[in-house]
Amino acid sequence: MPANTTASSGTTGSTGGKTGRKKGRRARLIVIVLVLALVAGIGYGAFWSVSTVRASYPQTTGSIKIDGLDGNVDVKRDSYGIPQLYADTDADLFRAQGFVQAQDRFWEMDVRRHMTAGRLSEMFGSGQVDTDSFLRTLGWRKVAQEEYDNVLSADTKKNLQAYADGVNAYLKGRDGKDISVEYAALGLTNDYKPDEWTPVDSVAWLKAMAWDLRGNMQDEIDRSLMTSRLDAKKIEDLYPPYPYKKHKPIVEGGAISSVTGKFDPAATPSSSSGLGSDTVQGATEGVSTQLASLSDTLDQIPALLGPNGNGIGSNSWVVSGQYTTTGKPLLANDPHLAPQLPSLWYQMGLHCREISAKCQYDTAGYTFSGMPGVIIGHNQDIAWGFTNLGADVTDLFLEKVSGDGYLYDGKIKPFTTREETIKVAGGKSRTITVRETNNGPLVSDRSSELETVGQKAPVGNSAPDRADGYAVALKWTALDPGKSMDAVFELNRAKDFKSFRAAAEHFEVPSQNLIYADTKNNIGYQAPGKIPVRLQGDGTMPSPGWSSEYGWKKDPIPFEELPYEYNPKRGYIVTANQPVIDEKYPHLLTKDWGYGTRSQRINDLIQSKIKGGGKISTEDMQKMQMDNTSEIAALLVPELMKINISDKSVREAQKLLEGWDYTQESDSAAAAYFNAVWRNILKLAFGNKLPKEMRVKGECINVPRADSSGPVDEQGKLVRECGRRDADTAQPDGGDRWYQVVANLMDDPNSDWWKSSRSGRDTATENRDQLFARAMTDARWELTAKLGKDITTWSWGRLHQLTLKNQTLGTEGPGLLQRVLNRGPWNIGGGEAAVNATGWNAAGGYDVVWVPSMRMVVNVGDWDKSRWINLTGASGHAFAAHYTDQTDKWVKGELLDWSFGTNAVTKSTTDTLTLKP
Repeated sequence: MPANTTASSGTTGSTGGKTGRKKGRRARLIVIVLVLALVAGIGYGAFWSVSTVRASYPQTTGSIKIDGLDGNVDVKRDSYGIPQLYADTDADLFRAQGFVQAQDRFWEMDVRRHMTAGRLSEMFGSGQVDTDSFLRTLGWRKVAQEEYDNVLSADTKKNLQAYADGVNAYLKGRDGKDISVEYAALGLTNDYKPDEWTPVDSVAWLKAMAWDLRGNMQDEIDRSLMTSRLDAKKIEDLYPPYPYKKHKPIVEGGAISSVTGKFDPAATPSSSSGLGSDTVQGATEGVSTQLASLSDTLDQIPALLGPNGNGIGSNSWVVSGQYTTTGKPLLANDPHLAPQLPSLWYQMGLHCREISAKCQYDTAGYTFSGMPGVIIGHNQDIAWGFTNLGADVTDLFLEKVSGDGYLYDGKIKPFTTREETIKVAGGKSRTITVRETNNGPLVSDRSSELETVGQKAPVGNSAPDRADGYAVALKWTALDPGKSMDAVFELNRAKDFKSFRAAAEHFEVPSQNLIYADTKNNIGYQAPGKIPVRLQGDGTMPSPGWSSEYGWKKDPIPFEELPYEYNPKRGYIVTANQPVIDEKYPHLLTKDWGYGTRSQRINDLIQSKIKGGGKISTEDMQKMQMDNTSEIAALLVPELMKINISDKSVREAQKLLEGWDYTQESDSAAAAYFNAVWRNILKLAFGNKLPKEMRVKGECINVPRADSSGPVDEQGKLVRECGRRDADTAQPDGGDRWYQVVANLMDDPNSDWWKSSRSGRDTATENRDQLFARAMTDARWELTAKLGKDITTWSWGRLHQLTLKNQTLGTEGPGLLQRVLNRGPWNIGGGEAAVNATGWNAAGGYDVVWVPSMRMVVNVGDWDKSRWINLTGASGHAFAAHYTDQTDKWVKGELLDWSFGTNAVTKSTTDTLTLKP
């Protein structure tokens, strides 16, 4: 690695992306496999292996010269490679942050920015054109550029530019193999060279996170798809109301004051808001063709964004010092995202040697590689955490298109159009035309199946003629420029609850629950975000785009009217994706909350400690994060044990549930069997009754001929119908919405939902207990096939495994490539809707599909006693020591010491690098 380098300007470069031979994506991946086999030392050529791998390892000791610095910056790394940066100016601090993150994670950063810009085809060829087309249609990069040009503050722009200069200082003079082993492989099939980094590359990543956390869009699609098979009553059964009497919201009081017009935590609601269901059923029934295609398109967005659907969640809670062993607040957070390698998060400290007007930061926590600042963590005065608020900030609109325009209030309005050219490695560039209505871009243009939408939709009299079909537009708050990047720096500098709320006001997208604690023993909560106010409808179904009676009001919910809490009497605050506030709140935030299983369990654990007269310690907070109790098991197991099972082998499995405490430890045979029973209950009662667009791809069932087309059976009554959705996003996924669905049906043992058809040698079921018996039987033989006949060898961890996949190159291609770059599997405890939320999709299988992506417990005021862990490690280099060196501890629920003060950092430092001007 060069000992000296100079900073580069932040200008945008160009990418050639042309190879000597035109090959398909799979052919290129096969070549990459052979190369990486050599790189890893699997084949021959040990010298090639060592030199290629080590070429990209970061220099962590000595010194490096970087033009543009005002003074020296020290980079102190601990034994896990986690860096703490010390500088004398803001510009130096963020320039160094860019340099250091590029040292460890530039491949990840480069893939992300190509994804956000819809430019993956430049790196990986024609296989990414459809994904790029969809992302160009959304226009993330375009909006990010508008934010940078017109909205963000001058100070934010300076910090972004300094960060970009630091990244480019790292890239200066380095070939691909000097940056990452993935570039060494990519270079044999593509003459791709990384562009210089720009400030807009950083801003665009917030759009990706906003997409990841966009709310109920998948539920909106799913409800519409269900209309092809289920009536309105049955759809309501599958989306039950939130159980407010059983599971508490975040804010347990307060209202918008009739005097001030602002939210007041001490005010009393006057009456129910009356926000009931107001779907646009008549105009949107039967639009399954276009929405199924849109759902398929969503499945193709790269997995590095995280899972779609109900899996997105997080836990955070804060306890006042009156109930802690430290006498100061304790704050815990663990955001739930798709398992990624490297982890989405990068741990780091950003320290000004002396706080002043020219150097304003002393903060540490979890950052995003590719973005300056700290996203979640603490500074010297306050700590903060995030969970997904889940606000409904997206709506789908059906549009009546004709020629060059769309129908609106009886007149044809012209589209807003732009052309986008997609460069393709090894192939010809593709040009697409993006069309937008007043409701947003036409996402249906990106799928050939959407060319004639709504052909069979039984629309109401108010709808226009459907002969030419309807298009689908996406309206989304993140497609308007905002100030979320300003908010990141404001949070990092906040000193008290007032400045914390001021920062939160600018955190517009994605809409997050923000919890707070400070050294003066205050705790708080704020719901921020740009949340729309609808003219009609509740966002649960697509709306008619042809009428001004629908759509959004010009202004979102005013920040002053959004709920918050400050030092509530109960002494703690819990956020875990449950409703922010009860149904009396006058504004509609969403109709699709999480159902409160995790949040209520955390509430119960805190209350049990407090009511017992105990004080909560850092260790208690850590144990709570690892709680893996299954609420649905507590409901179902007593009923399952009452069922008379005649089959000896099935009865043997049933006995595993006797005396089980409903905890899902990795070595638990009872947890393995129960979760298999739960999966089969869901399949029999609900899964087989859902439309094919929602079921797992390739899994086939017989359905009445009227519901499908295809090969007819010998009686001419049934057809074989196969699912179409990826296993990770299929339904029923088994999350806590399904807990509530089943809980609501338990007292109706003869409900139609408990009726299931005959399958193979199994008889049809007519009631709940028959279906439960069949599910126990099916589960017994499913686990016999997977784990063996001897139930004493069964364990939940053998079913519930975590595999970490290297981004992009580790997710596709032959198995050898994946073995070189990926890590695992690990046998994991926890489960869906548990506090230790190692999620799995019951429709698709038992593998872990989303996880607590990091865990932290902040000891407010005594910062050096805080603890943290990352899912993987600091490094993105596939064979480096810090690639996955935190994962084993993460699996066990262990946390690392988190040094913050100068003395503690010095004591924990193993490597020091000095960046010099």
